[in-house]
Amino acid sequence: MSTIAHIVVEDSENLEKAIKRFKRMVEKEGIIREWKKREYFEKPSTVKNRKNKALQRKLMKKTRGKGSHSPSSSRNA
Repeated sequence: MSTIAHIVVEDSENLEKAIKRFKRMVEKEGIIREWKKREYFEKPSTVKNRKNKALQRKLMKKTRGKGSHSPSSSRNA
């Protein structure tokens, strides 16, 4: 993936505003996130394990959220 962030700075435009616009564009396009992800080599098995663990956390969070909001479960006494 070769993404190039490019902005045009007008002569009358404030430099701080142009930098802010550039940073927003870079963040929106995910360039920094992609760079950090590719900074070090990660074995395919490690990538697979990390994704599986994230999926498990997501599923646990989803199932935990459904059970705790029922009104009858908190008033058993």
